[in-house]
Amino acid sequence: MNVILSAAKNLLLISGLLAAPLACAAGSAEKGRAAFVQHGCWQCHGFAGQGGVHGPKLVPDPMPLEAMAAFVRNTRGNMPPYQKAILSDADLADIHAYLASLPKPPDYKSIPLLNP
Repeated sequence: MNVILSAAKNLLLISGLLAAPLACAAGSAEKGRAAFVQHGCWQCHGFAGQGGVHGPKLVPDPMPLEAMAAFVRNTRGNMPPYQKAILSDADLADIHAYLASLPKPPDYKSIPLLNP
């Protein structure tokens, strides 16, 4: 019974997220960098979104903004959920723009020390 209720609850949550797009879809990479630092994202994901011991890498090619927002707002894993009162939709869009603006790392073959 609990499994069915949990599945129904998750289905309602997902359908609600898909039906309600973020208020501010376009973000500012400059503001996003500041928000990434201010909200402590760098502590687990690294300053360049490269990932770390506690958080996965976020770049290159971050997940779509809607998926990122759904995860950030509703995560139940090691990362605490960030509700709108703590991290606004505009800040979230800015963080996404910052992550999307970060360049891809160079190919390891182009780094002399990694190719003896």
